[in-house]
Amino acid sequence: MDTQRIDSSVKLADGHTMPNQGLGVYKMTEERELIDSVKVAYDAGYRLFDTAQMYGNEAAVGKAIKELNVSRDDIFVTTKVAEANQGYDKVMASVEESLKKLQLDYVDLLLVHWPIHQHFFETWKAFEVLKEQGLTKSIGTSNYGMVHLEYLATKANEMPVLNQLEVHPYLSQEAMINFDREKHIVTQAWAPLGRGRIFDDPAILKIAKHHGKSAAQIILRWHLQRGDSFIPKSVHPDRIRQNADIYDFDLTDEEMAWVDALNKNTRISQEPEMVYEIGHQYPHH
Repeated sequence: MDTQRIDSSVKLADGHTMPNQGLGVYKMTEERELIDSVKVAYDAGYRLFDTAQMYGNEAAVGKAIKELNVSRDDIFVTTKVAEANQGYDKVMASVEESLKKLQLDYVDLLLVHWPIHQHFFETWKAFEVLKEQGLTKSIGTSNYGMVHLEYLATKANEMPVLNQLEVHPYLSQEAMINFDREKHIVTQAWAPLGRGRIFDDPAILKIAKHHGKSAAQIILRWHLQRGDSFIPKSVHPDRIRQNADIYDFDLTDEEMAWVDALNKNTRISQEPEMVYEIGHQYPHH
């Protein structure tokens, strides 16, 4: 068994480190519930907290961090720039607004939430400037496919250190993850549990029974052993703690292969290649 723990870190290409596992706060709109969830997660060992402008809860995350009353260096905060805020000037203004809501001088990681054709390069230019200014330590992307990253590479001074993607056993993203790895980009899984759609899968249940673990713990352990970073979300204290309790067992090679074989290339959200412009409607994360 490896010696990783809930607070184990992954090295990013820019030299910074990031906790490998974090708490996603998508759809956490009730302020007290979010604050309590962050506290439970922190007590369980989580140090990475992932929000976004689009989630509408950056201010609540800011309050939660304030209430933790810990050293800024002790936590890692990610936020994402919404499509409507893309373009150089809008990025600069909206990130300033995000920092005010979060009550932080900087975020650890800033992501472009979705690739859009409009403002593609000027959005990234703003990200590079924000990094130079110290308003974010690292810059990355979310929902970028190979075509987007290759296009970005034609003009970027600095490439993303992380690409956040929908990844779970029904969408294993092996080709994309290998592509990211070749480019020294960490892949971070959003919806790593497939929003619960995989919990009743017979293969998952069989492995869970064998280890005396929950379906969620088996799926997260699969992510861990294949080298994914991941940010499961939950507002239930027991599940938040349970999702952190995956470091005391191993899946065998055979069990890993069983989970690998579940891939159906089915998405919760839309193909990133279909997202072209502001105003295009599609399911978010």
